[in-house]
Amino acid sequence: MTLLQVTGVTKRFGGLVAVGDVSLSVAEGEIVGLIGPNGAGKTTLFNLVSGFLQPDAGDIIFDQHSVVGMAPHDICHRGMSRTFQIVKPFPEMSVLDNVMMGAFKVARKARQAREKAQTVLELLDFSDWAGRRAGDLPVAGRKRLEIAKVLATEPKLILLDEVMAGLTPSEHNRMIDTVRLIRDSGITIVIIEHVMPVIMNLSDRVYVLHHGQMIADGKPAQIANDPVVIEAYFGEEIVP
Repeated sequence: MTLLQVTGVTKRFGGLVAVGDVSLSVAEGEIVGLIGPNGAGKTTLFNLVSGFLQPDAGDIIFDQHSVVGMAPHDICHRGMSRTFQIVKPFPEMSVLDNVMMGAFKVARKARQAREKAQTVLELLDFSDWAGRRAGDLPVAGRKRLEIAKVLATEPKLILLDEVMAGLTPSEHNRMIDTVRLIRDSGITIVIIEHVMPVIMNLSDRVYVLHHGQMIADGKPAQIANDPVVIEAYFGEEIVP
């Protein structure tokens, strides 16, 4: 079943068309990659899908309901959550308490939120950090915390915005395992990423944005060998 359907979405900022007549679809259980150069419109598209911006044209159907015009927290309550490029934990609070903030979306009492947060930290093999001050976490820990907060909302769909940025190659491998673990738990994922070997090995399908236009979509191997994509973005063939 199609969980997310974006149809003809356009967003203008004055005379600049940041996203122009973009369409994509995401089926339940997929990991879908969204790639493109800096300024291609990827995060703007995420902002549109998650309600932080409203489109000038087009429609966004999530779980069979249009979410155009809805506030981000209402979209979250429908089952869509997202991370952000710039990770901003509550620095003076513990890791556990940070995750509890997400858990209050589904929990009515602090005890329930704490139990939910503990379950998420266990899933992510992050329990040993539960009592640590969030502001003391390294970059990889902050990225993992951001994902934990999102998972605590019990989403159907997660939008991951550059969760690999700033990580070492070994941390990339751990994050890949984390993303696959999330998908295997029944959550659908759309991921923006600039680390091409990661996105090509992780995604079931890939969409490519360039200057706000969707220029290609398909299986990773198709995208890596698409002449239009190579000319516009890669500059050379990429082996998945």
